[in-house]
Amino acid sequence: ELGKKAQEIMNRGDLVPDDIMIGIIKERLKEPDCTNGFLLDGYPRTEAQANAFDLLLKELNINNLKVINITADDEELVNRLGNRRACKSCNEIFILDDIQNLENCPKCGAKDSFYLRDDDKEDVIRNRLEVFKANTKPVLAHYQKNGNVINVNGIGNIDAVNEVIINLLEKS
Repeated sequence: ELGKKAQEIMNRGDLVPDDIMIGIIKERLKEPDCTNGFLLDGYPRTEAQANAFDLLLKELNINNLKVINITADDEELVNRLGNRRACKSCNEIFILDDIQNLENCPKCGAKDSFYLRDDDKEDVIRNRLEVFKANTKPVLAHYQKNGNVINVNGIGNIDAVNEVIINLLEKS
């Protein structure tokens, strides 16, 4: 229920309210597969969420937090996200160049199933970037005070950026 509500809000390019997000995160972090670590993408996004998240981590006795800040300029992000397509059948996301000459989804075989998700449309992306600048940059400052932020240049292919992130995490 909370997840569906969150998806509807994100599809508009808006931030999910804090009470919904912390509820989703709390339930997820209690799952056994999070015992030895976890990765959250895009959370916390506001100072209020960061404060609630800090309290949750303390409550769950989770230490050694690292925040990975992957950077790229706005036009690069608009271009990348605008060139993604999802399969209507399996929801797998693909890069447009990789599927341009394909009729069938390489994952599930569905025919003519590729579409541009609402949150990958240019106006929604640009709105999300403005929301990020207004709300999320203070969160980075919040975690930088404690030396928890690892900054990574996001320009390059996914495997190369991933390797940089892994190396930096291993060193920290």
